[in-house]
Amino acid sequence: MKHLEWLFEGSLWNSRFVILSAVVGSLLAGFAIFYMATVDVVYLVLHAAHYADLADDARKALHDSTVTHIVEVVDGCLLATVMLIFSLGLYELFISDIGQAHGSKASSKMLVINSLDDLKSRLAKVILMILIVTLFENALNMKLTAPIDLLYLGGSIALIALALYLTHAPEHGAKPGEAEHGEGAETGEKH
Repeated sequence: MKHLEWLFEGSLWNSRFVILSAVVGSLLAGFAIFYMATVDVVYLVLHAAHYADLADDARKALHDSTVTHIVEVVDGCLLATVMLIFSLGLYELFISDIGQAHGSKASSKMLVINSLDDLKSRLAKVILMILIVTLFENALNMKLTAPIDLLYLGGSIALIALALYLTHAPEHGAKPGEAEHGEGAETGEKH
């Protein structure tokens, strides 16, 4: 019976390797999005090369189109980054630590993923940035036809500012639990 239990637990533990399909898939999706963003940048530069030769109306149209395309490229790069972080995070959580990453200074900036909560937090911040870029892109193309449109735009900007504040407040503020006890919250003392 002990041998059967050992075999079952071994196969159960090794079933985590199914995550490799998500790791590879996310990595390939990220590469594909980086490729598309790079191609978009090349075409954008080629179109902008004759910017000075255009008439005023055509130059204005090209300028507006270029700004919109740049925002789309930033959006694509952020999405590719999400896929890359997701891929690396899943690998580190379920398969193994990436040995080369732990000797690198860059890994401390992006691969501090010790739990699913760490991974979700990293992804949530990048997804929030994608939403901000998407709102910016839509705001560029928005036609303000009524005063309420301006109010909606201002409200969305205020909500984004609040979301940014709330996502970054724990990094710069008191550690959880310090403010609840009163003393030490301002001085940073540990209890």
